[in-house]
Amino acid sequence: MRNLPEIPADRPVLIAGPTASGKSALALEIAERGGGVIINADASQVYDCWRVITARPAPADEARAAHALYGHVPWTVSYSAGDWLRDLTPLLGGPQRPIIVGGTGLYFSALTRGMAVIPPVPPALRARADSMSLADLLDAVDARTLSGLDRQNRARVQRAFEVLTATGRPLADWQADTPPPLLPVDRTVPLVLQTPRDWLLDRIERRFDQMLDQGALTEVGTMLDRFNPALPAFKAIGVPELAAYLRGEIDLETARRRATIATRQFAKRQRTWFRSKMQDWIQVQPSI
Repeated sequence: MRNLPEIPADRPVLIAGPTASGKSALALEIAERGGGVIINADASQVYDCWRVITARPAPADEARAAHALYGHVPWTVSYSAGDWLRDLTPLLGGPQRPIIVGGTGLYFSALTRGMAVIPPVPPALRARADSMSLADLLDAVDARTLSGLDRQNRARVQRAFEVLTATGRPLADWQADTPPPLLPVDRTVPLVLQTPRDWLLDRIERRFDQMLDQGALTEVGTMLDRFNPALPAFKAIGVPELAAYLRGEIDLETARRRATIATRQFAKRQRTWFRSKMQDWIQVQPSI
């Protein structure tokens, strides 16, 4: 990596970046060189049913350094940034310095900027929201909250709707009462990977082919009889596409193409988030 600074062995490290940018490899390099526990900050890699399709660290990599918060959540659970913070908190005071790595910008924002403590959403309301269209959800959310949301991100819009409906108070108001962060950026080495667009797109395409070679179809096939598009676990990129192939709805090349396009679009949203929210982080570039 270029522009990689000296990293004290006792200082927490944050590593953010778009999918397929080499975050996990960098985290492993830092852990092996200076010690630490690698902690997942990717919303899809928390689920116990996926390893290959979400590019979780391989068992061989997990044997080289301590890893935490990977594959620890049942597929039936809707896991939030607040849940992640609660699971992360004990690890911040553990014997090994944390190396927190992932592509979920909201996790890093909650960690370094704080997160409002919002009452849980009743399951019946969540089920109702799951059945609503994005357009209906947008219509029901207050303008102030919408002004700070990515309106194409259904999960964020649905969360705003659920909070407003459950509490009678806009999500933006809850966020205004945010407590101090668990780990301010200035107490860490914050790294964000900035990757050339064409380089990243090539890696995205090659990585999906590698997933297929490594058993992604078998992994998705194992969960096919439990497939539920309303559950976050089944929204992991590649899962809906390969499930459609396995059900005979599309051919494999179409599934591959759709999954690759979805990954490219996701990477673009990640890059936009990081440019907007992480301007004060250390910008690191891959050695090409």
